[in-house]
Amino acid sequence: MKPIDEQHIAEPGLVVLDITGGDEDTVRAVMAALEERWATSGIVPMIPASQASARIYADVLRPGREST
Repeated sequence: MKPIDEQHIAEPGLVVLDITGGDEDTVRAVMAALEERWATSGIVPMIPASQASARIYADVLRPGREST
């Protein structure tokens, strides 16, 4: 994965989450749950690895899909 740059977390409430799970379904479920709670970059492609991994960007100060 590319390094996290200051632009990604330049304001209060912005976070970068690296998610790793035993399978793609688990990682996708976590991304979907985060998307419902906060404004996120959405469900992103998996990063090739021995385990399923993904990076998601979120703004925890803005509501997600469930809240809108």
